[in-house]
This record gives sequence, structure tokens and C-alpha cells, in this order.
Amino acid sequence: MKEARTLLTVADQVQLLVNALDSGTDHPPVVKLFTPDAAATWLISEVDPDDPDRLFGLCDLGLGFPELGYVSLAEITAFRGPLGMPVERDLYFVADKPISAYADEAHAKGRIVA
Repeated sequence: MKEARTLLTVADQVQLLVNALDSGTDHPPVVKLFTPDAAATWLISEVDPDDPDRLFGLCDLGLGFPELGYVSLAEITAFRGPLGMPVERDLYFVADKPISAYADEAHAKGRIVA
């Protein structure tokens, strides 16, 4: 099983925590996670300061209804697509807008476009 620390670097974890502690700002996503053999995508912008397994971001399971909310890092790490492939981190993703803009676009198109 792929371990959680391979999906989020220490720098990611620090930035996610900094974002969570600065609650008055609409932060850009720090990391994009996806399933290579399915349509699931997560854009993560914050981590719960009291629970490092609880991430906040835009979640899209490929069903046409992306939504902002909390997700478990352990559940993402354990998730497998139809071919059994684990979730991966998009190494080339660089956010260019706040999470709300990604959410607005995803709601209009029925999927995350990043």
C-alpha cells in the first residue's frame, strides 16, 4: 500500500497547515491527487490543525458532482481505481487561482478542470 507521506511532502503538510491557520483567505490548492485508472481527483488546500488525516479541498469522484469538503488522507491513500492502481500525486500541478475558482469551474463543468 502506498504510504501517505509519499502523497504529501513535509513542505506540503506545512503549507496546508499554514493555510488552515489563515482562515480568512481563499487559498490556492497545494496539491492535486488523482487516480490514474479512474476519474477521481482531489485539489487539497488545507489540513485540519487538530487532525492531520482530515484534509480540506475540492473533491471529485468522477460522478459529475465535485464538491468542496473534508476528506480523509487515509481513505485517499487506501483508495484504488478499477484496475487496482493507487492514488498518485500530480508532480506538475501548479495552482494558478484560489480553490473557490476551481470549485466554480468544476461545478459548471461537472468535473475538476486543472
